[in-house]
Amino acid sequence: MKKIVLTGGGTAGHVTPNIALIPHLKKATYDISYIGSYQGMEKELIEAEHIPYYGISSGKLRRYLDFKNLSDPFKVVKGITQSIRLLGKLKPDIVFSKGGFVSVPVVLAARFRKIPVIIHESDITPGLANKIAIPAAKKVCCNFPETLKYLPKDKAVLTGSPIREELLLGNPGHARDYCHFHSDKPVLLVIGGSSGSKIINDTIRAQLSVLLNNFQVIHLCGRGNIDNSLMKTAGYAQFEYISQQLKDMFALADIVISRAGANAICELLALRKPNILIPLSANASRGDQILNAKSFEKQGFSYIIQEENLNGDTLHAAIQTVLRQKSSYISAMAASGQMDSIQTIIGLIEELI
Repeated sequence: MKKIVLTGGGTAGHVTPNIALIPHLKKATYDISYIGSYQGMEKELIEAEHIPYYGISSGKLRRYLDFKNLSDPFKVVKGITQSIRLLGKLKPDIVFSKGGFVSVPVVLAARFRKIPVIIHESDITPGLANKIAIPAAKKVCCNFPETLKYLPKDKAVLTGSPIREELLLGNPGHARDYCHFHSDKPVLLVIGGSSGSKIINDTIRAQLSVLLNNFQVIHLCGRGNIDNSLMKTAGYAQFEYISQQLKDMFALADIVISRAGANAICELLALRKPNILIPLSANASRGDQILNAKSFEKQGFSYIIQEENLNGDTLHAAIQTVLRQKSSYISAMAASGQMDSIQTIIGLIEELI
């Protein structure tokens, strides 16, 4: 049996593409293992897939001054040592990395063990973790044509992002029942990322009474961000995080308001969902979400509100614009020629083995 180790974590975006690959790897008779952090969100998500999970030490690699920058390199070194031992025990034929800081020790250990590595970079420009890992990789997959110029020519492969097939099989009726909604109003689905977004949460809740005049609202607000005072508000359903029911919520949604993480927006593209993107600001990130959003805006897939411009007026203007132009957004997404990324990546894995 062929063996593969998957790695990646820190956010849901570094895990869900791996989850999308799992059923296809199983169908191709791969023995699958996963290496992640001790208690990162990837642990819960992967164990739910009944895949053997191994936790290692991982430190965050920061671009800014922080006292943890003194201790975290030692965590990375420990993680590399642990990964070398694990890979010696598991003896995989290949490693597939979705990125995030926990993937760096695994990829570097694979190079030490002379195990071929494939990396997937979601954003237009590679993040720091993948920049460190790219020299150890045989191939680097990416989502956007704009990314190719940032990657070694002999390694870069435009694949698109693996999308969980289950997302295409949602039942709107199930979501309507789950949220206790009626069929007389359209639905806004608000997604602030797995950790939530204070500015998005606060803006949606401040405008809730107005929004509920014309819409029902599903609000995925992130862990620890439930507003108990709004629990019994008719037409408003809030959840920290949703896994199994997400496909049904997507199917029910008429418009999606979302951050602009690459995997999230690729799912919106696959589902042909008219959307409003609120990318994480350059002050709070390296600006990758802004670039992702601008690419989708240029292709006619999305409407953008920059985070610093988000308020009640800009939110309502965006919703009205997307409603009016809903058919043109759907048509642009349908004509996108989105690639069969899963089969392309599986093909690369087979080729390298």
